[in-house]
Amino acid sequence: MKTLTVNLGDRSYPIFIGKGLLDQPELILPYIHGKQVMVITNKTIAPLYLKKTLSLFSAHQCHHLILPDGEAYKNLETFNQIIDELLLNKCDRSTTLVALGGGVIGDLTGFAAACYQRGIPFIQIPTTLLAQVDSSVGGKTGVNHALGKNMIGVFYQPKLVVVDLDTLESLPEKEYRAGLAEIIKYGVIEDVKLFEFLERQFQNILSHDSKALEHIIATSCAIKARVVEKDERESHYRMVLNFGHTIGHAIESLTGYSTYTHGEAACPPSSPP
Repeated sequence: MKTLTVNLGDRSYPIFIGKGLLDQPELILPYIHGKQVMVITNKTIAPLYLKKTLSLFSAHQCHHLILPDGEAYKNLETFNQIIDELLLNKCDRSTTLVALGGGVIGDLTGFAAACYQRGIPFIQIPTTLLAQVDSSVGGKTGVNHALGKNMIGVFYQPKLVVVDLDTLESLPEKEYRAGLAEIIKYGVIEDVKLFEFLERQFQNILSHDSKALEHIIATSCAIKARVVEKDERESHYRMVLNFGHTIGHAIESLTGYSTYTHGEAACPPSSPP
């Protein structure tokens, strides 16, 4: 297992990267300080990992909410479903939200955590490669609007990010390659050694070699952590992370968030990873 830290003073948090982490409650439970936990996931991930995740919190009053899957549901209506569930279960300010899923679930859960009772803790458990190297780290949360992607949101950091490489075994190849596009971006903008590693090891990476995956995920997270530490709220340097995203967001918006994945829009199939 690799451990990184996003250094943001009293809002610093670790990133754990390795195999079988969802079987290690001792890694996660120290970051739960209240009696209640609510796991937010979607209908695709729930049959795969919800039961295992809920078992981590067997000593807590644990709730869960299963949302529809897809970028089209990253909106205020879905956000309100999370808030409704928190209120119906009388969740207090010590409740921890757990985002179990890809970038959509992470962004929605983080935004709900930031808003509910003016801020409650949340943990990221990203299950897609794209979310593991991008959206789960850095504290960008929010929802889309018909007139633009991610136009409603807030910077709000998680307490912990848990990257269990085993969750990638169920990831469709299309989504896996979308995540690789994001990793290539990190090599282009910040780390020539990462880019060269991708060139040398690409067949192993496409074969889901665990050592190669752990290396490229940890390197990508470390790059993002350094950028966020320099410019948490994207006033200047953090904009470098938008390389490829600006046109990608426009494509997603124009096609109603339903034609292309985020990775495809940022790195179109005409020039695949």
